[in-house]
Amino acid sequence: MLKVTGLCTEYAAYDQRAKPVRAAQDVSFEVAEGSFFTLLGPSGCGKTTTLRSIAGLEKPVSGEIRVGERLVYSSARNTFVAPNKRNIGMVFQSYAIWPHMNVFQNAAFPLQVNGARPGKKAIEEKVMRVLAAVGLDQLAGREATRLSGGQQQRLALARALVMEPHLLLLDEPLSNLDAKLRQKMRFELKRLQSELGVTTVYVTHDQSEALALSHEIAVMNEGRIVQIGSPRDIYDAPRSRFVADFVGTTNFLEGEIAAGSDDGRYTVRTGVGEFSAQAIGMLRTGDPIVLSVRPEDIQLFERRPEQHDGSNICEGIVEARVFLGECVDFGIKLGAQTLFARGHPSLRAAVGEPIFLRLNPEKCIALAEAPH
Repeated sequence: MLKVTGLCTEYAAYDQRAKPVRAAQDVSFEVAEGSFFTLLGPSGCGKTTTLRSIAGLEKPVSGEIRVGERLVYSSARNTFVAPNKRNIGMVFQSYAIWPHMNVFQNAAFPLQVNGARPGKKAIEEKVMRVLAAVGLDQLAGREATRLSGGQQQRLALARALVMEPHLLLLDEPLSNLDAKLRQKMRFELKRLQSELGVTTVYVTHDQSEALALSHEIAVMNEGRIVQIGSPRDIYDAPRSRFVADFVGTTNFLEGEIAAGSDDGRYTVRTGVGEFSAQAIGMLRTGDPIVLSVRPEDIQLFERRPEQHDGSNICEGIVEARVFLGECVDFGIKLGAQTLFARGHPSLRAAVGEPIFLRLNPEKCIALAEAPH
């Protein structure tokens, strides 16, 4: 439905003698019709620039953008369709609600200024249908300034949807909400997107939002896409240290490949022992790697476990423990390194006492270290 190919967007540097800043570099991805696609990454990674390029609010220097069968930008063909001609809805971080209008008038505004303006009755029917979808139909006459943060967010969404866009672009729309409301609005967004079936591209730096909402995620760093996959793939099978570290919490152990096999399993030698691990792609004996294992994939025992074959089991010292109710977070000293693990509240090992760890071999990921 959306296809972005080789997109590069630049900004002029503050110093005119310096080279332009390449905010998006060779960005390529496809979004299937009706799906929810997220651009995830830290501030300044190029995700908002990419979104604004799709909307037509930025003019790239090269690449191609297609919305459905329509070419809206191509450097090779010298094509640039104006933003108001692309039939794309967009919700910004600031909702830009008109304070002098009520809820109905805010939602109706795009229809009233549209070139092919429908009749009054058609506008009313469209607006009330969209307001009902976002749960604001009972507040149609309320002043926009009297809406809560969550209601303003839904109104901004209604205003974007009323034009029945081919594509909906959302630029960190939940960032201004408090934590509890933000969590509630995630469910609302997911429900609305699923019910309406509108193809959506979402920008966020919040990994939890990306994992909760998306059918597919593109992780960006320094203007480039470094990995695309389902939330499960991104979380369980990161392909680089950056992705493993940015998406979720993980432990890193530096080492090298001691032995390998044809089925993607490797023996990894680290400063605290040898471990069995998985890898994406081929690695060779002696290759420097970093071993990534998530805290929830480390089992904890007060006595050395006997039910396992002994692989990936080591002994450490409890350095810190934090009781969280349903679980306990442990900081465990392993040689010169501290690993973080999550255990059941029934574990009584106190600070300073020994504890045994088993790093799940199926969840230990050996990542090739990039050359320094």
